[in-house]
Amino acid sequence: MNLSGVLFFPVTPFDARGALAEDVLAEHVSRGVAHGPGGVFVACGTGEFSALSQAEHARAVEVAVKATGGAAPVLAGAGGPLGAALEQARAARAAGAEGLLLMPPYLMLGSRAGFAAYVRAVAAELPVIVYQRGALVLEPDAVVELARIPGVIGLKDGLGDIDRFQRTVLAVRREIGPDFTFFNGLPTAELTMPAYRGLGVELYSSAVFAFAPEIATAYFDGGELSERLLTEFYAPLVELRGKGPGYAVALVKAGLRLRGLDVGPVRAPLTDLAPEHLAELDEIIQRGLALVGE
Repeated sequence: MNLSGVLFFPVTPFDARGALAEDVLAEHVSRGVAHGPGGVFVACGTGEFSALSQAEHARAVEVAVKATGGAAPVLAGAGGPLGAALEQARAARAAGAEGLLLMPPYLMLGSRAGFAAYVRAVAAELPVIVYQRGALVLEPDAVVELARIPGVIGLKDGLGDIDRFQRTVLAVRREIGPDFTFFNGLPTAELTMPAYRGLGVELYSSAVFAFAPEIATAYFDGGELSERLLTEFYAPLVELRGKGPGYAVALVKAGLRLRGLDVGPVRAPLTDLAPEHLAELDEIIQRGLALVGE
């Protein structure tokens, strides 16, 4: 599987009754795919993976695969209890997804050997990218061990521990080779990409791509504009993200609504932006679009 460029993590839209808005999801994915992402990751963190039922998760993957139309690889979120993760993996495979982003197991991480067994079971269904975040903190040799499991193709880093991640990259490239995929999975990853590029990691997930693909692709293209976007768009966006718990997802949905696509609210326990923060987000988006327009 070839993942390159900006990685697109769609939201999961909900209608006025709180149900999955399939038509809106299809439009959202189609709009994003038109901007050429290197991969589409549906029903993951930005897609409120933890708030979806198994049926909603399966249907979201089906809709995203159809809307992508083969223009980019589609990967689905999976995780939580092993039984649930296996159901999600099998449904994703049936829908035509090419791989999984494997979230840490809920609450019970177990031993290193136990986690490896968990990953091995899911990777038997579809290729897996392991998501390191929260309580799941992997030592470099543990990542090497996981990389030896058939079907484990990558690691998404949501920790931001540069020392640990550099040692991990070096260890895997030494023991496994260059084909194992690493990418920056921190919220608003563009702000930290200069550091990750220093580690030799070019791939990243972009929350901004979901609501402002013009800005995300302009940053990815590099040059002087990228530096201005970091200062005048991404840094203020990260500051706004820190003003409320769960804003990493709520900001994306709010951004889509501000740009004319009604994806509905976030689901509990997340909450939508306060009115003053919504106005601030609008200003930040308009500033970013103006920079790209220049």
